[in-house]
Formats: sequence, structure tokens, C-alpha cells
Amino acid sequence: MTDRLMLLDTASLYFRAFYGVPDSIRRPDGTPVNAVRGLLDMIARLVTDYEATSLVACWDDDWRPQWRVDLIPSYKAHRVAEVVPGGSDIEVVPDPLEAQIPMIRHTLGLAGIAIVGAPEHEADDVIGTYATGAKLPVDVVTGDRDLFQLVDDAHHVRVIYTARGMKNLEVLTDAVVVGKYRVVPEQYADYATLRGDTSDGLPGVAGIGEKTAASLLGEHGTLDGLLAAADDPDGGVSPSVAAKLAAAADYLAVAPTVVKVVRDLDLPSLEEAGARLHPVVGDERAELERLATEWNLGGAVGRLLAALDKLA
Repeated sequence: MTDRLMLLDTASLYFRAFYGVPDSIRRPDGTPVNAVRGLLDMIARLVTDYEATSLVACWDDDWRPQWRVDLIPSYKAHRVAEVVPGGSDIEVVPDPLEAQIPMIRHTLGLAGIAIVGAPEHEADDVIGTYATGAKLPVDVVTGDRDLFQLVDDAHHVRVIYTARGMKNLEVLTDAVVVGKYRVVPEQYADYATLRGDTSDGLPGVAGIGEKTAASLLGEHGTLDGLLAAADDPDGGVSPSVAAKLAAAADYLAVAPTVVKVVRDLDLPSLEEAGARLHPVVGDERAELERLATEWNLGGAVGRLLAALDKLA
């Protein structure tokens, strides 16, 4: 088996598990466990189907970093439950899911799955750093389009896109990104900046939609190239587009920093993080098997243990 690194956008996956598995699945004390069960099943299937040998559950230590909010105040603002001055704002998370997050971390830890976050950064930035520095093929698992900017055939980085559900996973390569958006992956962040993204509170440039954004980047290469052309009377940018770009100048000056994932965080190495997958043995295995019964996790624990056993 060729070594392959899998990087999980963990929150994206446990939200999907929470909404995809009935919340009638509960522990005897009434605590729901649908997200725990669903996430363990997802990991078991992903590890098996995509032959991961190392895995990091990348974590949102700060889901809405202040430095991004300082640049674009609307960034993820619609998802804020409570503003915390000087700290990380509290995200809108259903109470039944909030109760399961400690259980998720506990079961992943028992399974020997590395969990890595970074202060003042999102899981996307952790993923971007590991994917950029990896010496082995990488699969990024997410339901968010933001990470399409990391796709890179030359460096063997793919995105396994979960937006259509675990039965309809889509593997994104350079050609797939081009086929979907008519931009290459390294243009995707500029494309998203121009187009905007309501799911992240990014307004985009008024009057420039997906097709226009793709066409402009196809002609000018990068956002910087487009803006330079718009400032040049002979740059080939129509007066109407130039006016739209000028009206959005303040936004365009800061948005790329918000949209582009960070790729140079100071993170533990894969070895230091314990990313290498391995069979679960001894007390950890016994404890997971006990929790499978005590927490009503059904066959999810067994399926995860079986997937990891194959890596012996």
C-alpha cells in the first residue's frame, strides 16, 4: 500500500453526521450520539475506500479568527451565537451536537487518531499547512468549497467533497475543478473573492457572478493581474467591469487574505502529531468496545476498529 495522508475538515464532517443520522440514537441517559456514531462510520469508510495510512482530524481552535473579522466584519457573522470580546466568538451549534463534541474527541483519541488545531486559526488553515508541506499524496475531506484552492495534481493533493453525501462522494482533481468552475485550482481563491460566498459572509464584487469571474481570471490570470488591467486604459477591461472593481476596492484590498488558507502554520510534524494509523490494541481497544455498548454506538466502533486492523 502506498502511503497516503488524509486530512479531515472535522467540523464539516460531524455537522454532516449530526444532520444525516437520526437524533433518536441516544445513550441510556438520553444524550444523543448520532454525530459520534456517524463520524466514526465516515472515518472507517474513508480510510478503507481511499487507503489512508496517516490521518489528521483537523480542528477549528478558532472557527472565526479575529484577524479575519477585522478585515471583513461580515465574515461568518450570520453564524455567531454570542460575541466574545477578546476571545473566540461562539458559533451557532445545536445543543444536541454541542453535547457530543467532547465524546467525539474522546473516541478519536482512544482510536489513536491525531487531532490538531492551531490558536487563532481554522481547521482550513491546519489543512492548508499540512497539505502544502506533505511529502506524500494527500486527500482533503470536506464539504466546503473553500479548500478547492488546495487541489494540486503536481503535488498529489485531491479533495474528497462530501456535499452530496457519503454515498455520492466526489474526488476533485485539477481537471474536475476546471470543469466545474472554468478556473484552475490556484485561481480558485481569487475566483471566490470576486464571486463572493454567502455561506462565509463574503459579499464579493457586486455585479460579478461566477461566469464573469471565471472569464476575467481566464483572461488576466490573477486578481492582481485583473486589477492592474482595470487601471490601464489599454488593459482590455470594459468600463463597466472596471467601475465595479473600483467600487469594491476596499473589499478587494483585504478579501484575498481572508479567503486564502494559511499554509505556513507552526504545527507538529505528522510524526509528532501521531498521524500514522495503526490497529487499536490493549486498554484503548477495550475501552472503545465498552463505550460502543455504554454509549449505544452500534456497529460504528467495530467498523472503525476493523478498518484500522487492516493497517497492521
